Amino acid sequence: MDIILKENLDGLGIIGEQVSVKPGYARNYLLPKGLAIVADMKSVKELDHQKRQLARKLEKATKDAEVVKARIEKVACVFTQRAGEEGKLFGSVTSMDIEAKLTAAGIEIDRKKIQLAEAIKTLGEHEVAVKLDAGVVAQVKVVVKALEVAEA
Repeated sequence: MDIILKENLDGLGIIGEQVSVKPGYARNYLLPKGLAIVADMKSVKELDHQKRQLARKLEKATKDAEVVKARIEKVACVFTQRAGEEGKLFGSVTSMDIEAKLTAAGIEIDRKKIQLAEAIKTLGEHEVAVKLDAGVVAQVKVVVKALEVAEA
C-alpha cells in the first residue's frame, strides 16, 4: 500500500515522502495515528503542489538572505578597547557588541544568529560567522584595536 508520510519516521522515511508499506501497518498504525495519508491521485497532486510552493519559498528566502549577506560582508565592525601589553583585552567583544555595530550600520540581525563560540579577547582581525535564513552563512569582519591612552 502506498502512503505519504506526514511525520519523519525512523527506518521508513521523511515528511512528504511517498513510501510503500504493508496494508496492515498502514491501516492499523500509520493512518489512525495521523502519521501518514493514503497516496491516491488527489493527495499525490496536492503533495507535488506543496513541494513546488516550498521550493519557491526557499528560493525567495535564499535570494533575500544573499542580499543581506552581501550587506553584512561589506561592513567591518571596528572596536577600540583597552588592552594589556600582550594584546589581551581588559574586556571582551561579545555577540551583543557585534549586533549593536551591525544595527548601527542599518543591518538588523538577531544576536543568536551570530556564531561566536566565545567572546573575542585579543587584538587584531577576526572573522565571525552570521547564520542567515535558508542555510546562508555570512562572514563579518571584526577588527579590535587598542585604545590609545594619552599620558600626562
